[in-house]
Amino acid sequence: MSHTPRLAWLAAPVLMALSACAALPGAPGSAGASAAAPLVGSEWRLEDLGGRGVLDRLQATLAFPEAGRVAGNSTCNRFFGSYTLMQDRVAFGQLGGTRMACPEPLADQEARYLDALQKAQRIEVQGKTMLVHVQGLEKPLRLTRTKP
Repeated sequence: MSHTPRLAWLAAPVLMALSACAALPGAPGSAGASAAAPLVGSEWRLEDLGGRGVLDRLQATLAFPEAGRVAGNSTCNRFFGSYTLMQDRVAFGQLGGTRMACPEPLADQEARYLDALQKAQRIEVQGKTMLVHVQGLEKPLRLTRTKP
């Protein structure tokens, strides 16, 4: 008895499901995936925290080391976590990080930055600038690309 017809019968629904997934926004190979492509491997420096500027002494950063993973410097501590991106809509998962004591102005900026990331709703990449639109902030976070 030959197994070829049975394998073809089992493979057909799988191929149809994969084809349908490729058409979803944000799926690999779809138009939505292009939004994620420039983020993977990129690193950014925070330039403006929702219209409030940033402290010069220590830099706050945001990096996308691989698809679905985020890391960076929150001002005086390091953070890491996950993110999802569907076209320009972004959601950061719970962020973990180091817990070094910081002087008050740095601790305040760090708390505001991490809070803003947790409330992020949309990302716009315009050349070397990324705007992160945040629920509750009138102006977006503005970051400058430091690594392609």
